[in-house]
Amino acid sequence: MRFIINALLVIALATPAVAQAPKNSLRPVARLLALTAATPQLAPYRQSDRLSAKSRPAARPEIFEAALAARLFARMSRLEPVERAEPLAALEQVRAFAEASPLAIRQALRPSLRPGAIVRKAMAQRQEEARGAVCGDPRLQGEKVGFVPGRISGCGIKDAVKLRSVSGIALSQQATIDCTTAKTLKRWVDTALAPAVGSRGGGVARINVAAHYACRSRNNQSGAKISEHGKGRAIDISGVRLRDGTEITVLDGWDNGRDGTLLKKLHRAACGPFGTVLGPGSDGFHRDHFHFDTARHRNGSYCR
Repeated sequence: MRFIINALLVIALATPAVAQAPKNSLRPVARLLALTAATPQLAPYRQSDRLSAKSRPAARPEIFEAALAARLFARMSRLEPVERAEPLAALEQVRAFAEASPLAIRQALRPSLRPGAIVRKAMAQRQEEARGAVCGDPRLQGEKVGFVPGRISGCGIKDAVKLRSVSGIALSQQATIDCTTAKTLKRWVDTALAPAVGSRGGGVARINVAAHYACRSRNNQSGAKISEHGKGRAIDISGVRLRDGTEITVLDGWDNGRDGTLLKKLHRAACGPFGTVLGPGSDGFHRDHFHFDTARHRNGSYCR
């Protein structure tokens, strides 16, 4: 009996097992053909965007379809940019794509469409910024002035703007300057002022402008050269106001603890972008404000 049992065991072990393939494979079948059939504008991408069998996930067909739809939509956007179309037409194109592949779009982590009210508000804001943009930058808001004649020789601005805000921060008074000075001021605001203040007091609400264009000599001294203010290349800043109403002024804050540290940092950061940077300690004329101008000196920026 033991011999028979052992023989049966040997036969069983020697017989190869026949594997039965599962009726439903864990790997999903590509749904690209159905997707492109439902969406004619995707037809040109049917062959080029077909995923290989090795790149398909082992399970979770919704993940596969989401990835496929994302690739297709990215390709559509690259070859036929939606930004070239009218905004409403672009919105309809996205909606049509979502309807053609609801699983890929609706199960994505990001929502497929923004609510209409948000889209309209964003479009209105962009249009408003475009209308008020100067110097080709929507973050520089104001109005174009053009040629400003000078009452004395050496004064005047070839192509002036009247700047009212920089990167969303209002100026206490509109500043008449040229575009080079406006763009340099924006660079200082974006890279120095806003980061240095941070969230203190809710952030910067206003820049206090003490002076801008004025056809005069340097420091109003008789016989002196024409000031950079007389050429639209200078702006004087006396301080800033924070959103909670706090005022930080050069006059009162330069030698006082936290405000002094901030003001000295802002003064140093302006040296380089601006050609001339003057403040307290440079002379008696600048004890209550910073003077920034875009004049270029032979030996680099002049900062005191």
